[in-house]
Formats: sequence, C-alpha cells, structure tokens
Amino acid sequence: MERRHTRKFVRTFFTSPTAVEGEDDSAKMIRRAADLRGMQAPDVWVPDNEDATAPSMRDEGAQNIIDVVSEKGGDFPGEIHPRIVWHRDSPTTRYQGFQHMLTIADPDNGAVENIDGFVIPEVGGIDDWKKADEFFTIVENEHGLDEGSLAMSVIIESGAAELAMRKLRDEMGKPDNNLERMFLLVDGEVDYTKDMRAITPTGGLPPWPELRHNTSRGASAAGCIAVDGPYDDIRDVEGYNERMKNNQAKGMLGIWSLTPGQVVEANTNPLPPKTGSWLLDADGREVELTEEDGVFVYDGDRISLEEDGDEYTLTVGGDTQTLDEEELQSELLDLASYVPSMDDIVDSMAEFEAAKEAGTGAIAITRAATLRVDGVEVDIANDRMWDEATYQAAQTPITLFQDVYENRPDQHDELAEMYGADVVERATDVGN
Repeated sequence: MERRHTRKFVRTFFTSPTAVEGEDDSAKMIRRAADLRGMQAPDVWVPDNEDATAPSMRDEGAQNIIDVVSEKGGDFPGEIHPRIVWHRDSPTTRYQGFQHMLTIADPDNGAVENIDGFVIPEVGGIDDWKKADEFFTIVENEHGLDEGSLAMSVIIESGAAELAMRKLRDEMGKPDNNLERMFLLVDGEVDYTKDMRAITPTGGLPPWPELRHNTSRGASAAGCIAVDGPYDDIRDVEGYNERMKNNQAKGMLGIWSLTPGQVVEANTNPLPPKTGSWLLDADGREVELTEEDGVFVYDGDRISLEEDGDEYTLTVGGDTQTLDEEELQSELLDLASYVPSMDDIVDSMAEFEAAKEAGTGAIAITRAATLRVDGVEVDIANDRMWDEATYQAAQTPITLFQDVYENRPDQHDELAEMYGADVVERATDVGN
C-alpha cells in the first residue's frame, strides 16, 4: 500500500464559504482566507462549496474557487482541498459535485496547479468511496493529470461511513481503484448524530468518543490522517483545547477550525510546550502548579499539609494520613506528574541516542522537583526507564514538530520566537 501524501500530520482543517449571498464580492470569505499566513493559516484550507455555501450559490462558488485559487493559491502556505457536494443516497448531488470537480480541475482555468485534492462529504459504504475515487480518476484523465495526483478526503457523517473505514485498508491498492489517493478522514458529528438518530436531553451533540477512536484507528490502519469535526462554540477556547487534548490521547492530532482564532489554537496546541510544568491530582482535579524561584507551589483547598516535627499530616479531599518524610514523598510522587517541554523531550531523546550509540539498550532519566503545599516544602524525584519503545513514543511530538517545520516555512519565525532558535535547531536534528 503506497502512501501518496507526504504530510505526516495535519493540525488544522479550516473551512470558508465559497460564495456569500448579498455581497458585492461573493468570494470575499475565501479571498480573505487565502491571505492568511503564519499561525493563522491552516495546514489544510477547505473552500467549502457544500454546507457553508447556499445551494443557489454553489455554481458561483465553484467559479469563485477558480478565481481566488488561481490568483492567490500559489502563495498560500498550506494545502488547498475544496469541498464539493456529494451524497451517498443522491445520484443528482453526486453528479453536481462531479461537474464542479471537472470545472475546478480544468488546467485552462488556472486553479488546479494550486489545488491538492478535494473533500467529499456524506459518503456511505466503501462502494460509495470507490464511486468518488472513480470520479477523481475520470477528472484526472479528462484533464491530462497524473492518476492519483488529486488527494481524496472524506467526511465521516454516517454509520455506513464509519463501518467503511474498517474495509478501507483491504480495498486500497487493488487494481480496480485508486483509493491510495486517500488523505484525510474527518469526523462530521452533526450529520453523524442525525444519521444515528441520536437524542440528548438538551438537544446538543453527544460526545461520540467512539467515533473519534474509530476514525483515528481507521486512519492509522490505512495510512491516512484523522481530523476531528467542528467545535461550534467558537468563544470557548478552554473547551476547544480540552477537546484537542482528549483527541490527542487517541492519536487524532488534527481538528476542524471555524475561525482564524481557532486555527491559531489548533496549530499550537499539539506542539510540545515551551516550558515544562508539574501537575498535581487534587482529589480528582488536575491542577498545574505555579513555579516560584524553582519551587512548584500548590495553592488550593483540595490538598492540605501540616508538618509536626518528623511527622506530616496530608489531607486530600476527605482522606487524611499521618506520614513520615519518606511516605510523604511517595504519596506526593503518586499525585504528581510532569509535562515535559520541547527542550526536555529533545534532551531525553539525545541522551538515549548517545547511550544507544555506546551500546546501552536502556537508561534511567531522573526528574526531580521541590513541591510546596501550605508552606511545607517536599523534594520528590522519580526515575523513568527509557528503552527503544519509550524513545519511539516520545518521538511522536518531535516528528510532528519536524513535519510542521518542513511544510510550513511561514511559521519558522513564530516557532523560533516560541522556543528559541537553539531549541528549534536541536529539535529539527534529533531523531534523524
């Protein structure tokens, strides 16, 4: 199975309507999006000629894509994948999408040289994916493009599409299709909820963690990239970041972005932090400790600590223990966890690489800190064994950074400002 796309990761999938009714310039939204740069510019920009554009405006929207992408697409720093209309149950809709693909991809119109692929919504079972792929092949042959040169991404918006992901790996590479063109698997939770006939008391969307897991798994198995769906509450930055944190634990590092502000959050969130931090499990709530002169301070009311000679009284929630110093260190170590910085990860990887070069298969890396709770300071330290498996797992965020650095030169200055030029240089070299 040949992977035809070079991107290892996509952090941001940003859609913008291709034609806006009642405006002197109906293309103003995609014209504005085409000018985004740096952290405001997505990894994948999707001029959206489906849900974001009124049905009566879609022919004009297709022409707007041609006009804007032919003029500005060559300078856009991310990939460009227009979304066309499609529906598993509507041949008429599929034909309309096919006609728009033919028009947009016509070399005489000047846009296709800046277009990386198309996004297909509302797909059904695997046979429907193969229909779409066949249309791609016809478009490529009609316009003298290399077969497979246009990437295909799909929106998972139905139970049938979710089940189709399990069959994708077996279908790719067969001589009767070009499904190796597959690029992104993107969740569309709104239409998925409708298709599943799901009901919640508030009328809001269910969380659908299973869908995200299945999409991430399907992408991993088929050599594609998983992207989560839109987060509609665009002012809830904390909720958006929490969603990304939960997704990343499933291997889904990309997310739909509805505004340039969300793009900035989604571009930076999966990258390793600039500085390391200690967290404390405060009776089920994870709290980031504040650093003061090298000491990490807990300032809350869920944990209390009193010192009386050689004994300590530790209270977590409603649980109180009397401990000696060693027992206290052990308890706090169980409650504490460390979030490594970019520099920390690079240091650890470099240390393991040097040990492996010297013939050592595993090393212990120590992490130590002084914690302060209610004015009482306690030193904690733990040793983590690094072997080849640990090294490979730690490499994922660095590989993400390297992929970003290679594919987004417009973000180099911001990355250097974020981490420092020395850390960036080391991060681009380690693991290679």
